Formats: sequence, C-alpha cells, structure tokens
Amino acid sequence: MERPHLEATDAALVAAASRSATPGPTDADAASGSLAPRALYEAVAERLRQQIFARELEPGSWIDEMKLCAQWGISRTPLREALKVLAVEGLVTMKVRRGAYVTEMSRDDVAQVYHLLALLESDAAAQVAALSDAATRTTLGALHERLEAEVGQRDAFFAANERFHLALLEAAGNRWAMQIVVDLRKVMKLNRHHSLFRQGRLVESLAEHRALMEAIERGDAQSARSLMQQHFARGLEAAAG
Repeated sequence: MERPHLEATDAALVAAASRSATPGPTDADAASGSLAPRALYEAVAERLRQQIFARELEPGSWIDEMKLCAQWGISRTPLREALKVLAVEGLVTMKVRRGAYVTEMSRDDVAQVYHLLALLESDAAAQVAALSDAATRTTLGALHERLEAEVGQRDAFFAANERFHLALLEAAGNRWAMQIVVDLRKVMKLNRHHSLFRQGRLVESLAEHRALMEAIERGDAQSARSLMQQHFARGLEAAAG
C-alpha cells in the first residue's frame, strides 16, 4: 500500500514547527476572541529563538529581561510568556530567583539528543523506503539536489539539510515523531560543536544523504534504516569533536 503524495513545502515545515512550539488557546482567549496578546508573545519568542540560534545570545548566558523590554518597547508580560515557550522547547532554562538563561548543552545532552533522533528518523527512513510513492520520492530527490547545490555554502546547507530531514518525517506520516524531532532539532542548534562545523563533515554528510536516497529509491527499507542510523552516529562523532 502506498502513502499519499507528499507536499513538501517550506510553509508546511514552518507550520509543523509552529504547532510544536505554540501552546493552545486559553479559556480567556476563547471567550474574548482576542488574538493580539498571543501574537505578541509568539513574535517575541521567535525573535529570541533566532537570537539564540545566531549566537547573539550565547549558551549559558543570562537573559537580561529589563534590557530586552526597553530595547523592543514591550512590557515584561509578553517577554515572560515567550520565555516559557522557549523553556518548554528546551532552549531556555529558568532558574529560581536568578531568571532565564540560554540552555547550555553537556556532552550527555548531545548524545541523548542524537540517540533519539537516530531512533525516530531511521524508523521514518525505513517507512518511506517501503511505502512511499513515486511523487514523494521525486520530492525528496529534489530536496537532496538542493543539498548537492549548497554544499559550498554552510548556512544554506544547514537549512537545506533540515528541510530534507523534516520532509522525510512528513512523508512517514507520524505527526508525533515530527513534533518531537522539530523540538530536538531546535535544541541541537545550541550545541557549540555542531557536527557540520567540523572540517570535511559537509562533504561526508552529503555522501551519506546520497546513499540514503539511493536506498529509498530502490525501496530498501532495511538499508535506509541502517544508513540513517550511521548518519547520526557519524554526526555525533563529529559533534563530540
């Protein structure tokens, strides 16, 4: 039995990330019909998220709430709501009477994240290899071609790499796995020694993706699972330095 055609658009991936990060409406929201306060703290959360990913707020650093409120012209309420969202995602750590800090990843943290990603994404790779239709394989192939084209541009390669992995999960059709992986991939960006930073790792990663796509195209679920597990094992070795 084949899976339905995969519509792998950037908008769909953004929507998946938003669903995983955004809490549901409160009873007060439903009663009033007001969306403005919620939109404000979401915008603040996204701005903080991007500052963390860009290392403008370094792992382990204290988040100066008063400074940010003055800089952005907002009250502390939306900022604190935004910090709660980021704390749920694992990007921020709240400390009693000390405030909010950007989460710092230990070696154990990194190993645990890679372990979970390997389990979830290898399962997805096997499922896609076994059940995907021609249209889905074409979509994944096009995303892989973007990886091939961006190998000389690190930031663009990072973005294309994430789109490929999330599209693979979307094709597998398990929304719970997608939600978990989206959050884990946010936490991965906190790692000071990102696996793709190591000299030569981008080329190695691309070769691993190439082998994975070949397994998916020939419908070899066992090889797809094994190759994805190896991909994360090698990524962890690179991340560990």
